[in-house]
Amino acid sequence: MLINGKGKRFTFPVNPEEITISRQKGYDTSTILSYGEFDFPQGDKIKEISFSSFFPKEYDESYCKVRKDRLPNPQTAMNALNDFLVSKTPLRFIITQSAVNVPVFVSSHQTTFRGGELGDVYFDITLRSWREMKVAKTAGGKKGSAGAFTNKKIRMDMKEKNKTYVVKPGDSLSKIAKLELGDSSKWNQIYKLNQKAIGKNPNAIKPGQKLVLS
Repeated sequence: MLINGKGKRFTFPVNPEEITISRQKGYDTSTILSYGEFDFPQGDKIKEISFSSFFPKEYDESYCKVRKDRLPNPQTAMNALNDFLVSKTPLRFIITQSAVNVPVFVSSHQTTFRGGELGDVYFDITLRSWREMKVAKTAGGKKGSAGAFTNKKIRMDMKEKNKTYVVKPGDSLSKIAKLELGDSSKWNQIYKLNQKAIGKNPNAIKPGQKLVLS
């Protein structure tokens, strides 16, 4: 049976022959250079519950599990499933005499009309389990996502990267200082930053050398 947020019950009049509950674990797959792919578990995925049955036009006590006066009109019943499909509020799905009692959304359903069974409506339905994403306080007192999600702040590197320059034929430190720093007298600043690479002679720069400017 399905129960909406207002407590209204929708009972399937004919029990399905079988109900399939699909459970999977979530994995994040990463490729690490030449080592290949590795799976990292990320928690449980949404469970899917699927089954097939039908809404009979006429009551038959051999397979109807509701009272005769509770047998829904097949078209009315299908309209109810359509309403569940577009609903943004979770339902509660219960299988009597079992441990299945979970909040769900109706994710899909398919209707079939069979020749020779005028008025009966067959259907296939799939439900997806739902869980609330709660907000909890972190150790620092700030709010963050809990449960299946973790709200992690992205740490950004705000440090300014060093400005560099690749020496071209005919360049000198004063020329580079004028073009890149706007002041040829700053050649000595460039030299101090790159003294180890240039050597003792500041005029000994070579094409292709990469110099740090700031």
